[in-house]
Amino acid sequence: MSVFDKIKTGLEEAIAYEQGTLEARTTKLSVTPVDRYDAAEIKGIRKSTGFTQAVFAQYMGVSVKTVEAWEAGRNHPEGAACRLLALTKQDPQFPIKTGIVAR
Repeated sequence: MSVFDKIKTGLEEAIAYEQGTLEARTTKLSVTPVDRYDAAEIKGIRKSTGFTQAVFAQYMGVSVKTVEAWEAGRNHPEGAACRLLALTKQDPQFPIKTGIVAR
């Protein structure tokens, strides 16, 4: 199928959808809630990677002071940091396997 044919087909489908003669294809996704981590869990995740607080901070994209505060329970990670912690908890080699951290 040529590029022209693909564009033509797409436009015909758009018109048919707008006229109500074609149902839109949809995909439903489910996103798991963000896990929360306490100080001991964060320290355990970091230690499972073998990283110092400085390396772990670089990996997480935060300051060393932030990692210190997480591990002391003075502050708690949120959002994307929690997702990254979950991936790292599941596989301590995740930072290396993905190339985020190089040995």
